[in-house]
Amino acid sequence: MGSLATLYQDLILDHNRAPQNYRSMENANRRVEGNNPLCGDKLTLWLRMEGDRIRDVSFQGSGCAISRASASLMTAAVKGKTRQEAEDLFQRFRRMVTGSLDPSEAQSLGKLVALAGVSGYPIRVKCASLSWHALKAALDQSDGVVSTE
Repeated sequence: MGSLATLYQDLILDHNRAPQNYRSMENANRRVEGNNPLCGDKLTLWLRMEGDRIRDVSFQGSGCAISRASASLMTAAVKGKTRQEAEDLFQRFRRMVTGSLDPSEAQSLGKLVALAGVSGYPIRVKCASLSWHALKAALDQSDGVVSTE
């Protein structure tokens, strides 16, 4: 059996090849564009909010494996969550990829912990964070394009 790092790498590659929730959404009530000019990652994120709950979330775009995998994992993690739950998850994820999350808290992130290794590569933090910043903007009902720059 491979190491944990290999399993995480395989999970990232799987989500890059076959991302979950990769589609446009006709009945979305929030839409945000995201751009990471440093790596060339671009995405569109759609949300369908019902009251305070994320009923559906999807994305489309192009970019590196880390960016696509992060968006895929994020959409799976926040679907069905309340706005506050999603914002709390965003904060924990951000702390994890920047290396400031206590390791004992990391397991609370489930499959998202596969992206913990990007904390060792500061340039990749923006790739992993792009979809999350788009989610935050959509939750805040911000218009325009979210950029990592």
